Amino acid sequence: MNGRLKAILLIFGLGFSNLGNWIYFVAINIMVLNITGSATALAGLFVIRPIAMLVTNFWSGSIIDRINVRKLMIFVDVIRGILIGLILFAPSLFVIYALMFVINLFGSFFGPSSSVYITKLIPTEKRQRFNSLISMTNSSAFLLGPAISGLLIMTVGVHFCIVFNAISFIICAFIIFLLPDVENNSEQVRGKISFHILANDLRTVVKFSNSSTFFISIYILFQAAALIGYAIDSQEAAFIKMVLKLSDMDYGNIISITGVGSLLGSFLAALISQKISYRWFMSYGILLTTFFYILFYASSSFITAALSFALLGFFMSFASAGYATCFQNHVPPEMMGRFASIADMIQGTIQIMITLLVGLLADLTSLRLSCLLFAGFACLLCILLCLKMLAPTSKSENGARKPA
Repeated sequence: MNGRLKAILLIFGLGFSNLGNWIYFVAINIMVLNITGSATALAGLFVIRPIAMLVTNFWSGSIIDRINVRKLMIFVDVIRGILIGLILFAPSLFVIYALMFVINLFGSFFGPSSSVYITKLIPTEKRQRFNSLISMTNSSAFLLGPAISGLLIMTVGVHFCIVFNAISFIICAFIIFLLPDVENNSEQVRGKISFHILANDLRTVVKFSNSSTFFISIYILFQAAALIGYAIDSQEAAFIKMVLKLSDMDYGNIISITGVGSLLGSFLAALISQKISYRWFMSYGILLTTFFYILFYASSSFITAALSFALLGFFMSFASAGYATCFQNHVPPEMMGRFASIADMIQGTIQIMITLLVGLLADLTSLRLSCLLFAGFACLLCILLCLKMLAPTSKSENGARKPA
């Protein structure tokens, strides 16, 4: 199997699974709302994943770095497909929540595993283009998924959407099964994961971080800005409806326009990925993303809000592709799972705190002022990131990998 076919299969598998996720996302919300009629029950859906991630992140990376990631991805997708199918037979809301919690427990292994697999499967010089194409498929899924879900719900019902997502995971697992193994370390440790091993893994991650100061500094700056962006994202619906006084239809149109911007950005990023360094993608992509967050929360009409979010989605595609390439180029594949899971655990905790802080400040002052202050701070962090990444002295920083 040649390299291009491998990349196409992997992109199709991951993209189809992501499309199924978006179709399922809309359907499960409607299903829970139909069962309970409660907004609180819907809110419960949004806290299940972060809780599951916090439960597994400390130790999942230790498993990922010690087993065959391709087989792990296949296993996780098959299990998720089966569990999602079981939601149809859930007798109560509690059982639905329990199934979703277990689904997300298994799902927490898939993201880091796929990063390791992509890093080992895709040559260094082709990663930025591959990541741009992945970003484009994700943008397409974000744009098409809710629309397809709405059409399916109207024609064949909510249950079919859930079945579709279950099947999408099985198809993704089959496609990954067709791809080759990438493991070349025959001495991987496959024993029990003990507290001693977890402590050693934590020390390994800390040692790597101390020896890779350039990467860690840009990683922290990028993630800090991104976390603030995600936090103020939680207020977008409230801002559109309560501050701009727009309708539900206007809100839906703004989200759709954002998806179009993201898709166009991903398409352009894929076209120019081999001509422009990931440093430019990552630094200017996140800087312009935060800039358009500022414009969005400073807007006073549908036109300015929609234009700001369209451009935000456009530049976020560059930032995402650049960041993924940077991560793959600097973190050794043999410890990528441990680094990602520990970092995700820390970021998840910080994410909850920042989101609550944004909401608290909005209550004490105003929604617009709170989001503008946080977006402005994120923009300052991005300026520091640009100065750090694009400084002449940083060109020599190649993030030489050290084995775990």
